[in-house]
Amino acid sequence: MQLDPTVKTTIETLIQKNRVVLFMKGNKSFPQCGFSSTVVGILKELGTEFETANVLSDPALRDGIKVFSDWPTIPQLYVNGEFVGGCDIVREMHATGELAKLIGVKVAPVAPPTIVMSDKAAGAFKEAAEPGSEDVLRLEIDAAFRVDLFFGPKAPGDLVVQANGVALSLDAASAKRANGLSIDYVDGPDGSGFKIENPNAPKPPAAVKKLSAGDVQKLLESPEVMLFDVRTEAERALAKIDRAIFLDAAGKAKLEALPKDTAIVFHCHHGVRSLAAATHYAGQGFTRVHNLEGGIDAWSSLDPSVPRY
Repeated sequence: MQLDPTVKTTIETLIQKNRVVLFMKGNKSFPQCGFSSTVVGILKELGTEFETANVLSDPALRDGIKVFSDWPTIPQLYVNGEFVGGCDIVREMHATGELAKLIGVKVAPVAPPTIVMSDKAAGAFKEAAEPGSEDVLRLEIDAAFRVDLFFGPKAPGDLVVQANGVALSLDAASAKRANGLSIDYVDGPDGSGFKIENPNAPKPPAAVKKLSAGDVQKLLESPEVMLFDVRTEAERALAKIDRAIFLDAAGKAKLEALPKDTAIVFHCHHGVRSLAAATHYAGQGFTRVHNLEGGIDAWSSLDPSVPRY
């Protein structure tokens, strides 16, 4: 596939004008896929200024950046005009401290965390360790506080923490999320397994409620319910619901200023993008979050004044 010259110019301009730029699904305020959200979280954690380019709003850009970088997936990170990589590479570089060095961010040394391990868990790990192996017991905690415990090679920059006679190796990013973590080994109805509790992990977000078009119409009888449209400007020109607030920069500012217990409904064309938006804002602490299943297309079947497209 050949790269369109106009798209090539757009990409080159973005890379030249911004020291750190991320080509992603969504934007830094509203990532629309888990991989993009992970990289945004890492860049925010480093405290660096960065720009984002939303490939979902421009199919030509989405296809063009893959050709430009010869990389098949999104997101893609560029620093100082050079392609760094996708989510997995960025995550690995962040864990080793390479990304901070590349960006030029000074990261304060991480104090070894305090980790508590029960006798039963310590015994299980000692029994599982292979005699003579150079592998270490690794503890990794990602930005979403998902925990992974496994035997694997030691990595440069690892911190080693002792817990009840068991050595745990952590990268710096994991160590910052691990203080106070406890590890136990318990028996349950489905068998035995490790139980890990982390006091640093955020509380689970409120569940997103999926509503039919009819249910949303009833809900909107209350003027206090807010409806947000996550589609593009071009789609809104084709069809829109009168009550819906466009989730552009002004819409985001309006939404983020609302009390966290405001009833909020999101919609897009068929309900996929809006579900991602609803999930994102539930994660930001909003407690009454809804998604219009079937999107504006389903709404049009009940409201003929809104054309289908």
